[in-house]
Amino acid sequence: MKKQLVNMKGTKDGFVLHLDDQCAYVDLVEELKKKVSESGIDSKVDVQLYLGYRYCSDEQIKELIKIVQETEQLIVSKVQSEVLTVHESNQKRLESQQDTYIGVVRSGQVLRSQGDIIIVGNVNPNGRVEAGGNVYVLGKLKGIAHAGVHGNKEAIIAASLFEATHIMIADQVQAMSDEHVKAIKHEEMTCAFIGYDGRITYDQIHALKNIRPLLNVSKGGS
Repeated sequence: MKKQLVNMKGTKDGFVLHLDDQCAYVDLVEELKKKVSESGIDSKVDVQLYLGYRYCSDEQIKELIKIVQETEQLIVSKVQSEVLTVHESNQKRLESQQDTYIGVVRSGQVLRSQGDIIIVGNVNPNGRVEAGGNVYVLGKLKGIAHAGVHGNKEAIIAASLFEATHIMIADQVQAMSDEHVKAIKHEEMTCAFIGYDGRITYDQIHALKNIRPLLNVSKGGS
């Protein structure tokens, strides 16, 4: 039986076209044209192209999108690949690094790190910390903290005393009210993270092993 090079799967958001990442590109193009022409879809629907571990040039990606969209009912909304670009690879390398800062982040001061940052000291009101990875404050966090500034929604913010004015993780922003501060138990270090509902939530540090089980594999240091 001949192997299918293009598989279409329906989702709540439309369709996903899984493209074989082992066959010759010309064979893939031929079968994609056939699959699209035989789709039988009579209304507009979003389509995601999943390339797997196949590397495609910009020109090839444009060609694949054009083939799909020759049928006016199909609109390519996303192209997903497991292959990292050089920029993505470099960004991940930077985000895996760790910086350590010993001292107080004072009012008006901005402290930045491409990866994780560990602050041994306090972050005063109007002090600001930004990190591509996680933010750890071994002291009082009373200013502003932004983790995952490049879009990493798995990033966390942890502090020994959590009384920040604003918390940001990736594109999520939360202004902490007095009620937030009162609700946090300060018996031990507290962390903020994006929960399953897509909102910033808080828990004690020991819960991280279940919330973010991959945190312990991070490497790097300075």
